[in-house]
Amino acid sequence: MRIVFFDIFILLSVLSCIECGKSYVIQPNKWDYRGHDIAFEVSHSRGDSDVSTIPSKKTPILLLNGFGVGSFHQHRLIAELVVSDKEESSNVDNPDDDNYQTVYCIDYLGQGSSWPRDCADGLSENEKGLAYCAELWIDQLATFIEQVVMPQHQGKKVHVVGNSVGGHLAAHLAYQRPDLVETICLLNPTPVWGLNLPGWSGHLPPPKVPRAIGRFLFDKIRELGTIEKYLDAAYTRKDAFDETLMNQIRACTLGAGGHAAFASILWSKPLLVAGEKDFQKCLAGVDCDVLLLFGKDDPWCKPAFAKKMLQALNSRKNGKAQRYVEVENCGHCPNHEAPQAVGSVVTKWVNSMYRDAKSVSLVRSEKEVFDEAWGATPISERQVEDIELSLLDRVAVTFV
Repeated sequence: MRIVFFDIFILLSVLSCIECGKSYVIQPNKWDYRGHDIAFEVSHSRGDSDVSTIPSKKTPILLLNGFGVGSFHQHRLIAELVVSDKEESSNVDNPDDDNYQTVYCIDYLGQGSSWPRDCADGLSENEKGLAYCAELWIDQLATFIEQVVMPQHQGKKVHVVGNSVGGHLAAHLAYQRPDLVETICLLNPTPVWGLNLPGWSGHLPPPKVPRAIGRFLFDKIRELGTIEKYLDAAYTRKDAFDETLMNQIRACTLGAGGHAAFASILWSKPLLVAGEKDFQKCLAGVDCDVLLLFGKDDPWCKPAFAKKMLQALNSRKNGKAQRYVEVENCGHCPNHEAPQAVGSVVTKWVNSMYRDAKSVSLVRSEKEVFDEAWGATPISERQVEDIELSLLDRVAVTFV
């Protein structure tokens, strides 16, 4: 029965892509990580063929989610990455069958559809001892690349594209495991993660007080009204999200392990570089090309932080490229609010051998405009000196 259901799920994924006018495939999968069921998806434009039967020559892309969502939040961007790449390849005489883009998405353990088996509010044997933190997720991502992605792509490194906490993880993954990462693209990355609250290490099961606090806050933030308020703040264009997205986000919270996972995340420790929780030091130590791509209207991870990040990247002496593209009429989630714009820039980025400004133009003119379904979305490439800071911006960046 489970096999039949899984086959139907794959078929529906394929059909939904065709109905949208985008000829590509999304294949849902499960992978075992430390005895836990991890949900991931593989996308490509090779009809209904399994990616393992025709390995691609191209370096794969791994998309990393923001907090509280699953791979469904990447589906708009997937369409642009695999279809734009297919259209680009069709303009080449006699394109190779194996010259196509493959995109992977993965849900972090304790997020989306990735959970320990037989969850029981942090009390089950599979949950005991777990600490849902960035360190765990970095290990999960590195293991996934080693065990799942690289074997299908002749051992190639991956391009990692992360939004929000996904950008934070992408940078630390590149810093810790340069042997796995070809380039990183950070979409409004959060510069901080992990409150490291006192009184508990974050390892399940939670003590009484953290459990009560986590349960109270989790029940509040997963209300549909709260989710709508969050999206209303995160998105510039309100037409860019709908009840479907709200219900998908809420569905991620309905499992038996959600309350304990949220409490663990609240108490989780930050990732350290040379003993410090300094994201700029992490970026300065990354040994690959880095693309920053920011929604200009993000109320939290503002372009002011992009300026500080770009300064850290510019301090590197390794000859690697660092670029910054700004997206107007777009907030915290450019992968979902500006998929055409992001897809265009990322496709040029990953398809280029050399990624400095002299070698590849990421934006066609001084300001290129994309016609997203909810309105015009201009993008432009900017330098450190072009990013202006308000007084509040100057104060904010001093604390991060």
